Amino acid sequence: MSENPPGPYEPFPGAPAYGSDPYAKQPPPDPSPYGAPNPYGAPNPYGGPGYGAPGYGQVSPYSPEAHLGLPPGVLIASQGRRVGAYFLTIPLVFVTLGIGYIVWGLIVWGKGTSPALQVLGMKAWKEDRRARAEWGDMALRNIVDYLISFITCGISSIVSFVLFLSDEPRHRTLADRIGGTVIVHDPNNQLG
Repeated sequence: MSENPPGPYEPFPGAPAYGSDPYAKQPPPDPSPYGAPNPYGAPNPYGGPGYGAPGYGQVSPYSPEAHLGLPPGVLIASQGRRVGAYFLTIPLVFVTLGIGYIVWGLIVWGKGTSPALQVLGMKAWKEDRRARAEWGDMALRNIVDYLISFITCGISSIVSFVLFLSDEPRHRTLADRIGGTVIVHDPNNQLG
């Protein structure tokens, strides 16, 4: 390589000469021009395919999921998924005639979920224990929330919704704050 950079009318080193065929077969570029290891095919330090940013379902060490101690593939549930679970509750209560929904809820609380959350593949995650919520956590979370909503004639539900929209990135409602939980999406049922 020369000491001086090329002049305004001189080609850069490795560029085809003026007048040469631009479609002629050229050697492939060196993927590691600065002596760095080849990034193509190198293992991802986060466990995903390729090198660099984590793949789908992988957790970056700087993400909120990493601070919560979530296993790979488990992510904080999106606002859309949470709103979907809220509106799914209404038809589930009607289909199960109310009492079936209550019995179903009492059963699945032991798995850290509720009927609507279970249908959409979501679970409650305890922030302090870094584990799936247990039956007592879910009972505290839901029963206290229902009682507060009943006592305040539904005003706490509006407050809960505002908290849900404003709490980035965990999207916690009043019930989540009472129970110390974060709702996560567990598509592969890794939390059991």
